[in-house]
Amino acid sequence: MEITTLQWGITIALILGLLAYDFVFHVRTPHEPTVREAAVWSAVYVGIALLFGLVILWLEGPTLMAEYYGGYVTEKALSVDNLFVFLIIMGSFAVPRAHQQKVLLFGIVFALFARTAFILVGAAAINAFAWVFYLFGLILILTAGNLIKGELSEEKEDEANNVIVRLARRVLHTTDHYDGDKLFTVQNGKRALTPMLLVMVAIGGTDILFALDSIPAIFGLTQEPYIVFTATAFSLMGLRQLYFLIDGLLDRLIYLSWGLSIILAFIGVKLMLHALHENTLPFINDGEHVAVVEIGIGTSLAVIIGVLVVTVLGSLYSPKGRALRTIQKTQNLTERYLALPADAPASERNGLAEEIAALQERLPRISETHKNELIESRAWFRSRLEAAHGQHREFQETGRVHTPGPEAVD
Repeated sequence: MEITTLQWGITIALILGLLAYDFVFHVRTPHEPTVREAAVWSAVYVGIALLFGLVILWLEGPTLMAEYYGGYVTEKALSVDNLFVFLIIMGSFAVPRAHQQKVLLFGIVFALFARTAFILVGAAAINAFAWVFYLFGLILILTAGNLIKGELSEEKEDEANNVIVRLARRVLHTTDHYDGDKLFTVQNGKRALTPMLLVMVAIGGTDILFALDSIPAIFGLTQEPYIVFTATAFSLMGLRQLYFLIDGLLDRLIYLSWGLSIILAFIGVKLMLHALHENTLPFINDGEHVAVVEIGIGTSLAVIIGVLVVTVLGSLYSPKGRALRTIQKTQNLTERYLALPADAPASERNGLAEEIAALQERLPRISETHKNELIESRAWFRSRLEAAHGQHREFQETGRVHTPGPEAVD
């Protein structure tokens, strides 16, 4: 495939234009996007990515179009998984919702630069050394194993406290308080780093680690740098809007890591087979190519989409997925009830109380194993439910609510 300088220039200009538009019209003025705004712009960016695939079909043919779509779907799935980490980091730093857009846009831009650097290095290495396919395949298989290990282990890494952040806090003058969306502020007459800068450092550090997984994955589907770059870039476009659209749904995808581990392991095996087919290592088959079956891009695309569909359906409709939905909805409605003002309409109180009661009827059907796994503190959960019931009984008896809800306890 011969990509002209003009084609590269137009593509890069398009991507930079989309990023600039996103900053000027959405991020520059701090605000929390509405669900409608997030949904519309998520659809716009996905639509642009899909249309670009048709442009590749027109210019280069169906094979490269399939490689682009396969790479795009894989990178998009990995990007959604990355959103979990972004959510943890911003929660750890208590980033105000209105300023989260700026942090996310920085993360996307930094990820684009980091992955572009890895693409250039990876493409050069592949052109010079065929054995790099073995290395990429091994990286993906090890990454898949680590994802499974993380799911089986109860220990969680503190993504927001990586070595770069710890070093910055130790060496530089930092403050624990935000000053709008400023990166620097003045504290006690001295210039200090704000948590806004530290959270960007934390996300930038994790972006580099993400690139180590994502770039070998897409090189397992195509070795054309232009396809690798465009699929990666368009998968990152709209990630900010997607974050706000599925913020409350991210933790419902309970089997996403399992699905991604299967996809990465599959692509790792595909790379290993390709490495054997192109083998030049003297200690393997005397440096001759090994006659093995190679996996075509059509099969790869079908496996990737199939695994993601099964992963999403399993997350939402398995017994554990249904239990999580019931528990989360019960928690959300309970907090909404406890947050009602004293003069809230009776219809609103009664409606929420009826929904909570209906959900509570489902709770006994949830296994103790799932309750222990999905409810962070069962004592806290019970105390909030009892407080909501107590307030509603008081409202039914007196027509008013005087008793405040309890503070959260461990």
